[in-house]
Amino acid sequence: MTRTRVLIMGAAGRDFHDFNTVFRDDDDTEVVAFTRAPGQNLGELDDATERRYPPELAGDRYPDGIPIRPEERLERIVTDEDVDTVVFSYSDVSHEHVMHAASRALAAGADFRIVGPDRMMLDAAVPVVAVDAVRTGCGKSQTARKFAALLADRGRDVVVVREPMPYGDLAAQRVQRFETLADLDDGAVTIEEREEYESHLERGHVVYAGVDYEAVLDRAEAEADVLVWDGGNNELPFFVPDLHVVLVDPHRAGAELRYHPGETNLRLADYVLINKENTADVADIRTVEANVRRTNPDAKIIHANSTITADGDAIAGKRVLVVEDGPTLTHGDAPYGAGLLAARKYGAADIVDPEPGAVGSLRRVFDEYDHLDAVLPAMGYSEEQIRDLEATIRNADPEVVVSGTPHDLGRLIDVGVPVVRVRYELAEKNLTLATVLDRHSEALGE
Repeated sequence: MTRTRVLIMGAAGRDFHDFNTVFRDDDDTEVVAFTRAPGQNLGELDDATERRYPPELAGDRYPDGIPIRPEERLERIVTDEDVDTVVFSYSDVSHEHVMHAASRALAAGADFRIVGPDRMMLDAAVPVVAVDAVRTGCGKSQTARKFAALLADRGRDVVVVREPMPYGDLAAQRVQRFETLADLDDGAVTIEEREEYESHLERGHVVYAGVDYEAVLDRAEAEADVLVWDGGNNELPFFVPDLHVVLVDPHRAGAELRYHPGETNLRLADYVLINKENTADVADIRTVEANVRRTNPDAKIIHANSTITADGDAIAGKRVLVVEDGPTLTHGDAPYGAGLLAARKYGAADIVDPEPGAVGSLRRVFDEYDHLDAVLPAMGYSEEQIRDLEATIRNADPEVVVSGTPHDLGRLIDVGVPVVRVRYELAEKNLTLATVLDRHSEALGE
């Protein structure tokens, strides 16, 4: 029997999900390798320490697991492994980026493919409210938090399911369940994972994540009568949604039409939420709204503010260093976030530029992302990187650190000065999330 030989281009998330749902049990295909995108926090692995998708997850057809190789070797892998089809399986990249990948695959002699939502979305036994976005950093989690709280207030048993961020032992991370902050400590999760999980846990909502989302779904729906999907980056939901809300960001007007698979989310949305209007230019809000209405005229539009609060007395008149959500600044291309807005709102005397004192991995981040100006991304994918973060902050010698990352950074770093946490919550203007739930009560099992 001749099987189609497949190479999956990924970044430790959607690629594994596509494999598990589409290819793992498909006798007509053989997945010969994954590739890992550059800058995806998987470490600088060489051939001797090659990461593998483990056999415990890959299944009986792959007793040795599947190698995960650097994306820069794409052409060589296609040639050496006689690859028939390259499957693109990661998110928050420009349409141009996707077609450059396609051109590389085609020139190497392979077909190029993207798995569609009907193939990769799983059917849940309970209703699903999905919150997604057109780019990372639009405010998905604050929206998912509000949906979870509203549903709980209506007497529902709510579980939040997050998109995967499996940077450690993949077999051990097949299904992850977090109920308390201590669970995060015990799980040795990264700062990026804390940014996404911690605010849900603080509000009493159980969070599931992992690698094998069929197994995640089995566990999550066993203790919930409604699931809230809190998507990562601008990825599609892994579960078929009964209500699909997609966020757009007027601070990056036009991005809603230029990134994959964010535009797909926009076209699939039941509701499109334009967030952060209180800090955006009116012209940019109008541009985004026009793009939404032209692209998905059936979607209802929610206008919303992202309200920012912090201990203003601790910030006023101080020399501050601002730390922001890492992914939003790096592959999200945002020059700043809620931390800088809070520092300005509460009257910081001076915003310290962290770049001159950046060390180690943070030095490399500034070299790679030249749009960063006067803010520090909260990178922390290893103990070494957390120490680099601490050293960079200490070198800047601020009086106060203003932390715009969604988790409590002060629990993880010791920098000798106060760390002021910035919080931000969704405030709808024209159409509330409660009203949205009322409109869809029957579909959500009420």
